[in-house]
Amino acid sequence: MRAAAMPREARLRRAADFAALRTVSGRLGGRCFLLRFGNNETDTARLGLAISKRCSKRAVDRNRIKRLVRESFRRARPGLPTVDVLVTARDIAVAESGAVLLAELDALWKKLRPLKPEQSSVTIAR
Repeated sequence: MRAAAMPREARLRRAADFAALRTVSGRLGGRCFLLRFGNNETDTARLGLAISKRCSKRAVDRNRIKRLVRESFRRARPGLPTVDVLVTARDIAVAESGAVLLAELDALWKKLRPLKPEQSSVTIAR
């Protein structure tokens, strides 16, 4: 593994993980990106990408956005809470420069927080 590579445990890989984030999660939005996030049971933040053809028909544009998101996440991951994050790009992201996209992602990473744990209906009597 390369020194700058993102480890396997820092990526969302299963379809069930992506589906869970699409149904029950928190949301953060910016001008170019939409983030969905939810708590996880691992000891690190994990990233999933959903950059569709609706964003751009050209694969080179979609791959550029994915590289920028991965790089930004790799740098921010040590300071992030233990959440799963699904990043979706908006159409306008293709036209923006890399510096603008990285600045927006850095601002979104700073706003990221874990979801409140669900209240249990079981009470403990002492």
